[in-house]
Amino acid sequence: MDTLAVKKKSLYQLLGGDDGIRTLVETFYDIIEQDEDAHELHLLHIRGHGVAHSREEQFNYLSGFLGGPPRYVQKHGHSRLKEIHEHVPIGQEMRDLWLKCMYRAVDKVGIPQDAADILMRHLTHAADISMNQ
Repeated sequence: MDTLAVKKKSLYQLLGGDDGIRTLVETFYDIIEQDEDAHELHLLHIRGHGVAHSREEQFNYLSGFLGGPPRYVQKHGHSRLKEIHEHVPIGQEMRDLWLKCMYRAVDKVGIPQDAADILMRHLTHAADISMNQ
């Protein structure tokens, strides 16, 4: 993909809008639920609000975070990651596991490399902010 084209569109658009974001989120959570390597992350979600809740909230969050409709902010009034995750213990290991699963999801859905690189830079920064341990 032309790097200039990547810069002119939001990540929301580059990923295919609602359908693309939904596919990424569903693929990510399928990995969390089905991959033995992601078991600790799955347990963390189960102990929280549950995976079904997380699927919907991550879709809402990523929509606005990536330049689309600000669904999460409209619903909750903010998008502060530290506050969103204050009930969940997130240390370096959980951060790294989350990113590993997201990298796998990005690869599995076939996001073009230019867009994937930009997306993962943003998500890595978000994961860093979410850490609370």
